[in-house]
This record gives sequence, structure tokens and C-alpha cells, in this order.
Amino acid sequence: MSPEEFATKWSKEANAMRHLGAMVNGAAILTDVLADFESVISGQSDEVLTMAQASKESGYSADHLRLLIRQTKIPNAGRRRAPRIRRRDIPRKPGSRTPPGTGRYLSGASALRVARSLVKGD
Repeated sequence: MSPEEFATKWSKEANAMRHLGAMVNGAAILTDVLADFESVISGQSDEVLTMAQASKESGYSADHLRLLIRQTKIPNAGRRRAPRIRRRDIPRKPGSRTPPGTGRYLSGASALRVARSLVKGD
């Protein structure tokens, strides 16, 4: 599920509930929201990036990333002459100011943990 699909689905749900004046089980709804949110996050980590995109997110040059692929230190998600890297496999350069998932929300794991603890009542 893409972030856009997630937002659209839950906006429609909220509007429908508002329109009907629905009284709902909050924990059940949050469980559904969290399941969809996990789908968004896993979909983003599986996203295949070009060398330029991976370079921007990793802090390493595209040439260095190609070298790491040739050395099989990171898997090639593309073809031999058109290498690609899955977002989850991108190495992060120490001290790089580029956060993981630049331009995309990937820090959801901590939000997911907090929301789960609220649902479970921890």
C-alpha cells in the first residue's frame, strides 16, 4: 500500500464515520490502521531505487554503490548493466546528514511501537 492509498482509505473511513455519527471500537480501528501502516512501511523498504536515488539517500556516490554491488556486498535489484538497490539494502554513510528514506516517511517504526502500546494498553 502506498502512502497516498493509506491516506485516501483512512480519510474516506473518517468521513463515512463522521457522516453516520458512528460510535466505534477505537482499539479495533487503530489495529486496522496499524496493519495498513505496516503495509506502507514494508512497501517503502521494498522500493527499488536508481543509483542516483540510492546515492542521495545513502551519502555514498553512485560509483561507490556500483562497486559494492559488484563486490556483492549489497544485492543488485536491477539488471547487470542497469543496477538498482532496494531501499532496505542501502548502506548509510557514517556521519551523513541524509536521513534514511529522504522524501518519504520511513521512521514509522517508532510511531508504530507507540501506537501498538496504546492499543494494547501498555
